[in-house]
Amino acid sequence: MKKLTLPERPHWRDHAREVGFTFADMHGAPYWDESSAYAFSLEQIETDIEGPATELHAMCRQAVDHIIASEELMDRLAIPEAHRDLVAESWRRGDPEIYGRFDLAYDGNGPAKLLEYNADTPTSLYETAAFQWQWLEDQLAAGVLVEGSDQFNGIHEALVARFAEVFAPETDLHFTAVAGNPEDYATVEAMAWAAREADLGAHYCDLDKIAVSEDGQFLDDQDRVMGVLFKLYPWEDLLREDYATHIAGSGCLFLEPAWKALLSNKGLLPVLWQMFEGHPNLLPAFFAQDIEDAITGHGSVAPAVAAAFGRAEAQLHAGHVRKPILSREGASVSIVKQGEVIEVSQNTSYADQPQILQAYTPLPRFDGFRPVIGAWIVGDTCAGLGLREDQSRITQDLSRFKPHFITG
Repeated sequence: MKKLTLPERPHWRDHAREVGFTFADMHGAPYWDESSAYAFSLEQIETDIEGPATELHAMCRQAVDHIIASEELMDRLAIPEAHRDLVAESWRRGDPEIYGRFDLAYDGNGPAKLLEYNADTPTSLYETAAFQWQWLEDQLAAGVLVEGSDQFNGIHEALVARFAEVFAPETDLHFTAVAGNPEDYATVEAMAWAAREADLGAHYCDLDKIAVSEDGQFLDDQDRVMGVLFKLYPWEDLLREDYATHIAGSGCLFLEPAWKALLSNKGLLPVLWQMFEGHPNLLPAFFAQDIEDAITGHGSVAPAVAAAFGRAEAQLHAGHVRKPILSREGASVSIVKQGEVIEVSQNTSYADQPQILQAYTPLPRFDGFRPVIGAWIVGDTCAGLGLREDQSRITQDLSRFKPHFITG
């Protein structure tokens, strides 16, 4: 794994405007940055990222089965009691999933480590699946990359195949996102593009224009009934809104399904460690309340959890990350080493939520930036990757997207 300085394509910004990539620059700074790129060997991709991410996804599915059988865990993951049956039934029915993104720490050596799973509403899909691939083709044609260079990027093709696997031809799908957000719309349109290639109908409707009919069905802005709805809107918010009471009786299949609320929650991380302690791609993780109870002797901690904490205590003291269970884009996250806070997010909007502690693993540094690997799952397998890098130890909303290639 290397970071290489490369010449930018002369007219890439013109191309970005032509294809609607309007957020290539955000807040006066580059978001898409092709002044350099990350290079991987094929062995690194296959052995350290693709295979482990596919295995992690299978482990997460086992965790869903474990969580829905436990009212205690449903409570610890803050799943609203009124909608726990909705979440559990979506799993028992086998409501299909389409995609997700693991965020991994990886430096080119040794196992990649799971930081979190964006299992419900991961963005950066368009720039990963489409714009990044165009970069590869253009740089190969220009001779910037040597012949035989490749990219781990079968995401679009995998999405087309997944939609075709789940739905009969000509099934109508609806897609929705919060209005006025170019990044969210690009993700939704990338999904709809794949659905159309799978011979499905794909209709877009702004989230705030969705209505409920007299008989409880969801309607789009043209009063069409929504039978299948891909919503780029998180379950943790949706389950706390009035609309949630209509979901069970609406007859609408949601993508991602309600059971994904259990995987997009950082409470998943201590559950995974409890189930698969010592797995090479996991970091020790615990609910913060359990650790506080174990240290102070107050409260009641399950013996297995207390024993696991004892085995991980030295590693957690050396360094850990405190994360709210539902935070996004690094908000309300802090990093502690040897009892001292070394970095904290300036965005504290999730500070009042339950917390987890996860052992700290440093991201590698390349030219002052720290990359995070985004390993994309489509269906049940890893289909590609994208990278974001940040100067901060905490990857936040102003991180840069970097292209990658596999050396020829």
